[in-house]
Amino acid sequence: MSGAATDKEFKDLRRHAASHMDGGQFLTFSLGEELYGVDILRVQEIKGYTAVTKIPNTPPHIKGVLNLRGTIVPIVELLTKFGMPTIDYTTFTVIIVVVVQDKVMGLVVDAVSDVLDIEKKDIQSAPDFGNKIDVTFLNGIGKSGDKLISLLDIDRLLLDSAAKDSSKDLPVAAAA
Repeated sequence: MSGAATDKEFKDLRRHAASHMDGGQFLTFSLGEELYGVDILRVQEIKGYTAVTKIPNTPPHIKGVLNLRGTIVPIVELLTKFGMPTIDYTTFTVIIVVVVQDKVMGLVVDAVSDVLDIEKKDIQSAPDFGNKIDVTFLNGIGKSGDKLISLLDIDRLLLDSAAKDSSKDLPVAAAA
């Protein structure tokens, strides 16, 4: 199995995400010129960027780990994860610490923008690009004034891809 969703599965996933995308409060942040948002209830804290401890043999978007009050937190750089050009970190660069299922993870973003109330009527499902472009990590696109905000499904974004990343280059053990 290639891991790619069929058209029907893809449309079902998008419909499922849209039906579960109730309005609410979203922490918005910028990556390059684009705005993204995560459900505020998933955010544990926001902290200024500090150096991380690099871990060998990790994908390029995993910047390393951080010790956050005794908890080792993996740090993901979203620009790299999304294949966007990276920029030098500034005083606005922050780590958004989020809870993903039972795991705590950090997201490096260019800057935090705002906490927005987005009503359900202002959220549309992610656009259908066909099965060649995976947008299952999007819960939808929110509208706030004249701005569009890509609302992330952090479970899919961080956990589904972590499973894919870790299984890519694993050596196969020989049977004895």
